[in-house]
Amino acid sequence: MFSENGELVDEMFRRWRENSQSVDATWQAFFAGMQFAGKLPDQPGSVSATSSATPPADLRLQTGVVRLVNWYRQAGHLQAQTDPLSLAHPPRSPLLAIESYDLSPADLDKTIDASMYFGLEGNVTLRELIESLEETYCRTIGVEYMHIDSLEVRKWLAKRMEPVRNRHPMPLRQKYRILMTLHQAELFERFLHTKYVGQKRFSLEGGETLIPILDGLIERGPSLGVKEFVIGMAHRGRLNVLANTLNKPFSEIFNEFEDNYLPMSTHDGDGDVKYHLGFSADIETSDGQSVHLSVTPNPSHLEIVNPVVEGRVRAKQRLHDDNERKTGVPLLIHGDAAFAGQGVIMETFNLMTLSGYRTGGTVHVVINNQIGFTTNPRDSRSTQYCTDIAKFVQCPIFHVNAEDAEACVAVAQLALEFRQQFKRDVVIDMVCYRKWGHNEGDNPGYTQPLQSKVIEKKEPLSRVYATQLAEGSAGDGVAAHVSEAIGEAFEEKLAEAIQVADTAADEYKQRMQQAYDETKALVKSGQSRKRGMEGFGGRWKDFTNEYTHTPVPTGVAEKVLDRIADAIGSFPAGFTPHPNLQKILEARRDNIKGRKHVDWGTAEALAFGSLVLEGTAVRLSGQDSRRGTFTQRHAVVVDFNTAADHYPLSNLDPKQAPFDVFDSSLSEAAVLGFEFGYSMDDPHSLVMWEAQFGDFVNGAQVIIDQFLTSCESKWTRSNGLVMLLPHAYEGQGPEHSSARLERFLQMCAEDNIQVVYPTTPAQYFHMLRRQVRRTFRKPLVVMTPKSLLRFTDKKPLEHQAASPVSDLTSGSFREVLDDLEANPNTVTRVLLCSGKVYYDLAARRDELKSQTVAVVRLEQFYPWPGEQLAAVLSRYPKCREWVWVQEESQNMGGWSFVEPRLRAMRFPFEYVGRDASASPSTGSHHVHEREQKLLVDGAFAVNPSGPIGPGYIGWVEPTTNGTNGEHTPAKPKTNA
Repeated sequence: MFSENGELVDEMFRRWRENSQSVDATWQAFFAGMQFAGKLPDQPGSVSATSSATPPADLRLQTGVVRLVNWYRQAGHLQAQTDPLSLAHPPRSPLLAIESYDLSPADLDKTIDASMYFGLEGNVTLRELIESLEETYCRTIGVEYMHIDSLEVRKWLAKRMEPVRNRHPMPLRQKYRILMTLHQAELFERFLHTKYVGQKRFSLEGGETLIPILDGLIERGPSLGVKEFVIGMAHRGRLNVLANTLNKPFSEIFNEFEDNYLPMSTHDGDGDVKYHLGFSADIETSDGQSVHLSVTPNPSHLEIVNPVVEGRVRAKQRLHDDNERKTGVPLLIHGDAAFAGQGVIMETFNLMTLSGYRTGGTVHVVINNQIGFTTNPRDSRSTQYCTDIAKFVQCPIFHVNAEDAEACVAVAQLALEFRQQFKRDVVIDMVCYRKWGHNEGDNPGYTQPLQSKVIEKKEPLSRVYATQLAEGSAGDGVAAHVSEAIGEAFEEKLAEAIQVADTAADEYKQRMQQAYDETKALVKSGQSRKRGMEGFGGRWKDFTNEYTHTPVPTGVAEKVLDRIADAIGSFPAGFTPHPNLQKILEARRDNIKGRKHVDWGTAEALAFGSLVLEGTAVRLSGQDSRRGTFTQRHAVVVDFNTAADHYPLSNLDPKQAPFDVFDSSLSEAAVLGFEFGYSMDDPHSLVMWEAQFGDFVNGAQVIIDQFLTSCESKWTRSNGLVMLLPHAYEGQGPEHSSARLERFLQMCAEDNIQVVYPTTPAQYFHMLRRQVRRTFRKPLVVMTPKSLLRFTDKKPLEHQAASPVSDLTSGSFREVLDDLEANPNTVTRVLLCSGKVYYDLAARRDELKSQTVAVVRLEQFYPWPGEQLAAVLSRYPKCREWVWVQEESQNMGGWSFVEPRLRAMRFPFEYVGRDASASPSTGSHHVHEREQKLLVDGAFAVNPSGPIGPGYIGWVEPTTNGTNGEHTPAKPKTNA
């Protein structure tokens, strides 16, 4: 509207002003409803709404004024002085030239109606209006908000910026506080630079204004209802934030610098570098209120922490019954290059208003170094600003010069007020610079010599601000009511405040020195200090990180199962389910109550339902998870006539725990990260993420590598997230066969995760329930089935994934399933397998009527159930052939993981399965069927076949000539 269509709008506006009937009804309604434009000049012939003493402005002039105000709001940021490294003002933008709106210098002293600008009332000169616009939109704050569709939002922002010209009044004590926090930020960096020369710390120097920004948010938070901030932090400034915002003891930070960590074992984990660690603390504001702050630990792939923070906040909001989403606020701190370059930024923004993931808006602070590691902005993004990605969810964006500390703090508090008001994200782009390179060992002069020369001449930000305060002592730049309150005593008070600040700075330096000396003494004496975080406090109290194979009873009484069955198979009055779905759900109910067999989806519903009845909340999200990718779940039933939703498991009992299931956005990284974060703060709930197909988890590999499998070792943070990954070779091609079981197994160590491949609904039922019935939490990776999900009349019941109801009423999850049909005294070959291939092997054995082959299932790969497996395999004393069978290629699946462990147990297993391959599976269904038949037949051959595939015995049958088995000879070539 205000850019490429500007000329059209201007022309329509001109016509409407001259004669409202000259434009169509759409344009009439549009201009008549332009609340944001304020009062407009009356149409010719009408009585002016302005003062009778002043003649109304002419149409040309007033129309140009309205357009000019809109364009300052739209493009004033292009002329804002937001770059502290710039030696000159930005060039004048033609978008703000008065000539573009049919105005001229001759009009500057003419009287106009400025009521469309919220900072002026009635009649002023055009010159006065432009001066006000320049101060508001072109000083050290550049605002982008006209891309937002909502007139309410635009008006709200304009009303808070324009009356004060974006110079937000501050009491004197707040100015002192800003000066103090700048001093502390600088002193901390200077101290580290002196004491730990050459060590990486990702200095905040040049961007110290971040600390006053955070302080401003914390100080303003309680009055807006905020009780907690969860922070996702960049590398740069992390140590400074921990020390000066969260008050992490200096001794702990210096201990991490000294690397004074001498563990006797790996019981406490491997730890992480100091600038990855998290911390939490209760902070008291200047008026005595308390705010809880927590910095989430995160890896060097920094922005990947964003959805984790969002998930943590969502969990906290539920646990605190914060339905308005006001008490818990996500606060994400970014680098400029990462903000523009990382796809997870967009994925996380997209969660902003989604029902299953919204947190009431996030405050984003970009530490805009104006450079990546060594990469210039022109090489790292295709947009003018690093923050342009935020426009797609219509966030307001405040670009602010880091050398104007008051403006930075004012913008931060305005941003928080906006977040609380509209429950939407907001971005603060703090434009600053790096005094040093990417880290303290770099020389930025190699790649950005001109920028480095400018930075070398820069004064510390605290000195810049102190100068601004002194220059404003007479009242310039200080809000009128503040100036009146301070009066002539301002200079004296300022001098006194600076003296107090100097005294406090000396005390601050003394505290740092004392902590440093104590840490050095510990190092010298060889004493060990634990590094990392306390992992088992608060909601994690009474949990442990010690894994045990001891089974826990997870059976459920029949009357409870019947209660859930009734909810599954019945519907509210007047509700009409899809006719086919009604039959499915009623059949599930009847199978439960008739004590028959249940399928996978039914067992899952019974697990979920029993948990919420016992007070354990259940949360499941993923792509199409409400119905289930394979039409197996139906956690939500949709009315066939009205499309109304009905959640059977949410209506079991008024006192039940929540049951939440969400169809996610088509994202893996952000949604998995969100659920990981949720599980981090809610260990008492069953939290699950489901991939549409198992291989889709590839898109979230960073979350898996850097959080899921390693966070306990690095950060002493346990997590109970469940990942449901559909996996099985069924001829659906390389992208819909493998959940990459081998990748998870490769990352298994120190009992960090659980990797399970259950084969029966009962096993799945007990597995889900045991996840929240044990005294520890470990991420659970589940290979879930596809073709085995439902019964079919085409195969015998024993060849399908079906379980009698009696298997759900008692017992527990079994990590190894023995072959109950085999006679141990006649078995000479044991086939050990996992997953769907079991049913193919069992069917083939029944077809052959073999009495010498047992088929044993490994249901849990890790933690390795060595004792349980040894007990089962030892039941076959006459066995001479031990064979591992898998569907996956030889270099994939479980073989590489189980083979050394089986040999260590003194069972000499051989391999039968597909040969090694670069792709997970063939794209040809015909080839798949042939491979599957050969590997199953190979498992029962006189001599197990080993790998199968092109080039291996059995793949191509030779062509014969007659009965002697010889190949048909080639015909000799003849000349015509």
